Amino acid sequence: MTQVTDQRSVAPSRPIRSWSSPAPLRPSPDFGPLDTARGWLVTAFLTALAAVTRFTMLNYPTDAGTPVFDEKHYAPQGYQILTGGGVEDNPAYGLVVHPPVGKQLIAFGEALFGYNGWGWRFSAALAGTVLVLLVIRIVRRMTRSTMIGAIAGLLLIADGVTFVSSRIGMLDIFLALFATAAFGCLIVDRDQVRERMARVDVEGRMRDSPLGPRLGVRWWRFGAGVMLGLACGTKWSGLYFIAAFGLLSVCFDFAARRGYRVRRPWIGTALRDIGPSLYALVLVPIGVYLATYWAWFASESGFSRWAVGSEVGTGGFFSFVPDALRSLWYYSAKVLTFHEELTNSAGNHHPWESKPWTWPMGLRPMLYYYADSGVTGCGQNQCVKAVMLVGTPAIWWIAFPVLAWALWRTIVRRDWRYAAVLTGYAAALLPWFITLDRQMYFFYAVPLAPFLVMGVALVLGDILGPARRVPVPRGPTGTFMAAPPTERYRLGLLIVSLYMGLVIANFIWLWPILTAMPITPGNWQDHLWLPSWR
Repeated sequence: MTQVTDQRSVAPSRPIRSWSSPAPLRPSPDFGPLDTARGWLVTAFLTALAAVTRFTMLNYPTDAGTPVFDEKHYAPQGYQILTGGGVEDNPAYGLVVHPPVGKQLIAFGEALFGYNGWGWRFSAALAGTVLVLLVIRIVRRMTRSTMIGAIAGLLLIADGVTFVSSRIGMLDIFLALFATAAFGCLIVDRDQVRERMARVDVEGRMRDSPLGPRLGVRWWRFGAGVMLGLACGTKWSGLYFIAAFGLLSVCFDFAARRGYRVRRPWIGTALRDIGPSLYALVLVPIGVYLATYWAWFASESGFSRWAVGSEVGTGGFFSFVPDALRSLWYYSAKVLTFHEELTNSAGNHHPWESKPWTWPMGLRPMLYYYADSGVTGCGQNQCVKAVMLVGTPAIWWIAFPVLAWALWRTIVRRDWRYAAVLTGYAAALLPWFITLDRQMYFFYAVPLAPFLVMGVALVLGDILGPARRVPVPRGPTGTFMAAPPTERYRLGLLIVSLYMGLVIANFIWLWPILTAMPITPGNWQDHLWLPSWR
């Protein structure tokens, strides 16, 4: 008898099948999806589609050939990096307020295309395209389904937040990319840990120590540390992901040891996993972060590069610290002071600022560009054009039901996939509630988008359900054939298909205000669905 199933219904076949203990006492030997060729074909197609949407007319719009919105900070700083020995000075403020990685990436595009829209936006578009690829592969691995991975990729392609962020020379898309890459590395690391545990169990060595086996070198976790260092080297909010993903990695390790019936999983995790996790997810990011300042360390004129003596001091408990690191500490303290003083109570207000409780549904978007003078091409005498950072409502407006379902699946069903996605989502959102007086903007929520899309894709996978095909007898020979999908699966497929159609239609409707297409003033007003969008 044969049974035809979708990958989401049973664990895929693997060489490891003999267990030293009864099968019910061990996790399913499932260490990743197996449809490699199909998975990469789907990934390549959707990544190419993302590239078309991100790179088409990338140099439009500009402000008479100059950057728009906060590009006015980062595009010149990138060019300073390119032409000034690798460092920037931000003369408008007299202080560089973010680490260098994002501006170094902008400088890369400017080196290729020059100081123009293509130059200062190229790296952002590339990052937004790679982000789609990562989300496809991550969700595919978590669900063991290429279909659900493809759904996640389509959702991210049609998300207005990541779309606009991929087409403007700012830092947030790079932070989202590195945080998502770190998350993906930990998901692969989880699978590899379980594969190693299964091998130890097959070989009968699981009981050699009450702490369980040592898991060896884990390069994917090391890679996560590198990505987290680059995230912090883009914006300091990457620190929140270090804390969240460090906890997530340790929880993965504990779950693996308990799942394979290690006699003392808590102690085994504490003694054999926490130390290496601190190295890979704390020390490695610190080292990478310091390395991102390589040009500043080598410079003669970088801001506060020689802040020693009266500014930093030469004695005291930390006198053993090299002057270069003491100067960086002083520099970082000045940056921290700048951010701490950027508060509403100090009189800092902006017409488009927002608070984090509005971010999950995107209730207060961000207007990046608007022009109503000399605009033509809409078919009427008066035209306008605009670029607004706004989340596609069909995705963002269901955030709270998705989060509620994810919490239920995590707490009641112990579904690790939802727990992992919630961890990334919380790291991108919750820390901002600590400093509500600070001036904030919706573009701080860009790192939310990949994790929101992952959560929506997981929910759609639950709605779709497993494509179980029950074998039925065929003919007098006793052979069997696969029955068609169940009615429940067909209904789920219909719901998912209708929802995906709604998302794509919603994205197409928003296209004019995401790309600065000339439209009539009335059409512009029609696109502003909520009073808070105005």
